[in-house]
Amino acid sequence: MSQNSLFRKKTVESIMAQVTANAAQAESNTLHKHLKMRDLVAFGIAAIIGAGIFSTIGQASAQGGPAVIFLFLFTALASGFAAFAYAEFASMVPVAGSAYTYSYVAFGELIAWIIGWALIMEYAIGNITVAISWSDYLTTMLEQIHIESLNIKGIHLPAWMQMDYLSAAKGFQEVKTQLAQGLKLQDLGLNLQGAYEAWTSAPRIGAFHLVLDIPALFIIVLITWLVYRGIKESRNASNAMVIIKLAVILLVIAVGVFYIDMKNWSPFAPEGVSGVLKGVSAVFFAYIGFDAISTTAEECENPQRDLPRGMMWAIIICTILYIIIALVLTGIVPYDQLAVGEPLAFVFEQINMPKMTFIISISAVIAMASVLLVFQMGQPRIWMSMSRDGLLPSVFQRIHPKYKTPSFATIVVGFVVAIPALFMNLTMVTDLCSIGTLFAFVLVCGGVLVLQNKPDVPRGSFKTPYVNAGIVLPAAFGLGLIYSLTLGFQGNPVFNAIYNFLAFESWSDFGQKIPALIFWTFTLFLTIISIPKKLSLIPALGLLSCLYMMSEIPLQNWIYFGIWLVIGLVIYFGYSRKNSKLNQAG
Repeated sequence: MSQNSLFRKKTVESIMAQVTANAAQAESNTLHKHLKMRDLVAFGIAAIIGAGIFSTIGQASAQGGPAVIFLFLFTALASGFAAFAYAEFASMVPVAGSAYTYSYVAFGELIAWIIGWALIMEYAIGNITVAISWSDYLTTMLEQIHIESLNIKGIHLPAWMQMDYLSAAKGFQEVKTQLAQGLKLQDLGLNLQGAYEAWTSAPRIGAFHLVLDIPALFIIVLITWLVYRGIKESRNASNAMVIIKLAVILLVIAVGVFYIDMKNWSPFAPEGVSGVLKGVSAVFFAYIGFDAISTTAEECENPQRDLPRGMMWAIIICTILYIIIALVLTGIVPYDQLAVGEPLAFVFEQINMPKMTFIISISAVIAMASVLLVFQMGQPRIWMSMSRDGLLPSVFQRIHPKYKTPSFATIVVGFVVAIPALFMNLTMVTDLCSIGTLFAFVLVCGGVLVLQNKPDVPRGSFKTPYVNAGIVLPAAFGLGLIYSLTLGFQGNPVFNAIYNFLAFESWSDFGQKIPALIFWTFTLFLTIISIPKKLSLIPALGLLSCLYMMSEIPLQNWIYFGIWLVIGLVIYFGYSRKNSKLNQAG
C-alpha cells in the first residue's frame, strides 16, 4: 500500500471544474441557489440557539456561577477562530461538504474520510439527542395547556408513547427490585414511576412491549420531509422559527432584568477558574451548528461573500444573547439552583410567572426543531460530497429532479435518526457530539496552516487576517514561564499542575490525564514550528483552543470516539479506498 495513495489530495481547480461540469450537464445534477446572507445568519442562529440556551446553560451556570459568561466568551473566541478558517476555505472551495471537502484539499483522502466519518457521528448522534429532547419539551408544554372554556386541563400523552423502550425496560426492572424490598411505588422517583407506568400500560405484540417515543418520531419525519422538499422551504421554516425564538428570548431578557438581585452575583466566580471550566463541554455544545452553514455552499447565491459573513454574524449575535441570558438567570436565582433541565422556565417559576413559563416552553419546542432542521439538512450534503468522490455508493449523490435536494441521502438520514430515537435514551451524547465537532474544527484550522505558504493554491475573496504566530506564541510561552519562575515553587500554579499531572496513583488515573498530555505536547510542537514556518496566528489559536476543549472531555469519550473512527477505517479500507475517484483516475 502506497502512503501517497492514502494521502492523495484533491486540488481546488479540480473541485471547481467538477462543479462547472455538473452545472453544464443536465439540471438534475445541480442544487437550487436560494440562500442569501440573512438566510445563512438565520441558519446559524437556528443551529446555535437550541439546547444550549434552553438546557445546558443551567448546568454550566450552576458549576461556574455568574463567571460562566467568561466561558461563553472563551468558547465564542474559539468558535470564532475556527469560523475564520471555515470562512477562508468556504471562500476558496464554495461547494457542499464542509470540513470533509476542506480536509481533502489540505491533508488528503484518508484524513478527509476520517473527518467525514466524525461529522456523521456529530450530526447523527446530535440529531437523535435533539429529537429526544424535543419530545420531552413537547410533552411538558402539552401538560401546561389549560383551556377553561373547553374544560381542558392539560393534554397528557400515554406514558408508553413518550418514553424510549430502553429507559422503560430498565426502569421497570429497577422498580420491581425496589418493590420486592418493601418500598412503595409512590415513594420512588418520578422517572421510575413513569418508566413503570409506560412498561405496564404499553400495548403488547406477543411478549414485546410497544414502548416508543412517538413525538420524537413525529418531529424527525416532519423535518426530514421539509428538508426533502427543498432548500427554499427549509429556509422559510428556519427564518420563521428564528424570529419566534429570538422574540421570546428578548422577552425573557426584558422581563427578567427587573427581577435581578445583584446580591446573587456575589461571589461572581464561586469555584474559581476550575469551576468555570467544568462547563466547557456543555457550553461548547451550545455553539455546535455554525459549521453546518458551510454545507449549504452550493445553494448560496454568492457563497464566497456570504458564507464568511453569515458564520461570523451568527456567532456574534448568539454570544451576546448567551451572555445576557446567563447574567439574567444568575441574577434572578442563586447560581447553585440552576442545575435543572429547563433553567429558563425554572427561574420564572421561582418568581411565580406561570404564563412566562408556558411561553418559554413553546419557544423551546420551536428552538429545538430549528436545530434539528439545520443538522438534518447538513448531514445529507456531506454524504452527497463523499459519494461524488467515490467514498460512498453513488446513490447518495442522487438529486431529486423537482426539489433539487440530495433525496436518497436525506431519506437515509431520516431513518438513521428516527429508528434509534424511538428506542434509545443516549447518554454522554453532549461530550460525543462536542469531541466530533472539535476534531473537525482542529483539522480545518490545521488545513489553513498547511495551505498558507503554498502559492500555487487558488485563493478566494476572503482571507484570514495574518499575524505572525512565530512571534506571538513563543513570546506568550516565554512570558508565562518567566511569570511562573518569579513565583517560586511554593504555591506556583504551573509547578503544582505539573506535579499533580505526574503524581498519579494508578494507570487508570494516568489515563484520565492523556487528553491533557496530548494538548500540551501539541502546544509545544506548534509553538516551535511556528517560528520557522511563520504560521498565521488566528488559525493557530483556533487549533489550540479547540484542542484544549477536547482535552477537557473525559477519556472515556475519547475511547468511544476512537472506536467510532476504527469502524470508519474498516469501511474505508474495505470499500472507499478502492472506489475512490482519485484511485480510479490514478
